[in-house]
Amino acid sequence: MSKRKAPDQNPNSEFCDFLIELAEYEKNVARQIHKYNAYRKAASVLAKHPTRIKSGADARKLPGIGDKIGKKIDEFIKTGKLEKLEKIRKDDSSLAIQQLTRVSGIGPAAARKLVDDGITTVEGLKKVQDKLNHHQKIGLKYVEEFEKPIPREEMLMLQEIITQMVADFDKEVIATVCGSFRRGSASSGDIDVLMTHPSFFSYNDDFDKKALLHGAVKKMTKEGFVTDTISLGDTKFMGVCVLPKTDEKLHRRIDIRLIPNDQYYCGILYFTGSDEFNRRMRQEAQEKGFTINEYSIRPLGSTGVPGEPIPVTSEEEIFELIDMDYKQPHERNL
Repeated sequence: MSKRKAPDQNPNSEFCDFLIELAEYEKNVARQIHKYNAYRKAASVLAKHPTRIKSGADARKLPGIGDKIGKKIDEFIKTGKLEKLEKIRKDDSSLAIQQLTRVSGIGPAAARKLVDDGITTVEGLKKVQDKLNHHQKIGLKYVEEFEKPIPREEMLMLQEIITQMVADFDKEVIATVCGSFRRGSASSGDIDVLMTHPSFFSYNDDFDKKALLHGAVKKMTKEGFVTDTISLGDTKFMGVCVLPKTDEKLHRRIDIRLIPNDQYYCGILYFTGSDEFNRRMRQEAQEKGFTINEYSIRPLGSTGVPGEPIPVTSEEEIFELIDMDYKQPHERNL
């Protein structure tokens, strides 16, 4: 589900709409992820532009918008539609694949196989649940609820519940809700939580990480917060949660990752995003002689081989190492 501004707030909403539709087609049907990323980036840039774009040439002045997208904007301004989208909308198999990939756990390949088996709608899926795995069955059960964006007010309540339950289980555990929520978004698609413990390090095998994650999830389940488990491993939980004691109980997707304390701040940085901000920061780090990912920041030797991870105890330290001005999470919406 795209979460864009209302048309009266976004003068380029029509362009954003067709770009998002093209992006979803490229991801779910054509499986051209680079095109998906290009369309999504262009839609994001246009959504933030304060005035209506009057031509493709205007659009090409903005970062991330090239000739091909500029031509599509010109075509839409001239005709009010896109020939490529018209063809996509008339293609029954494309429509069916996009319908089925609405269900959490059903990716493009699985959707295409289901379509080949004659299943073309979400309603049709309900009649053949024996063909679905555990994740897909849960995705089907809550498909409409998962598509509803989570308002920030609800995200704040979810965050409070998560941090309180984790603290009740083990007061030393640190939990941070990341993703677009941490960047200050007005709404979110799901809840992405990073958790760590001061005694859990990547180089120490003695810490019982499984007991910590399983124990925390068990407490959340007992309290009625977690309603379904999609998967539960030693360090990652995928499931469903709901705000307890509320009138409208909408089920929400939640992921919890337990990561070593020495990787925590690189992890928070990475999982807060945005993707474009992460890309620019990686590029900046490389120019300064470092490599950075979700696990660590490491110096690059003269041969380009990364050295040992540099210990960091905050996000600010990572910015300092690459001589980059610190950006608050809400400043990372690129």
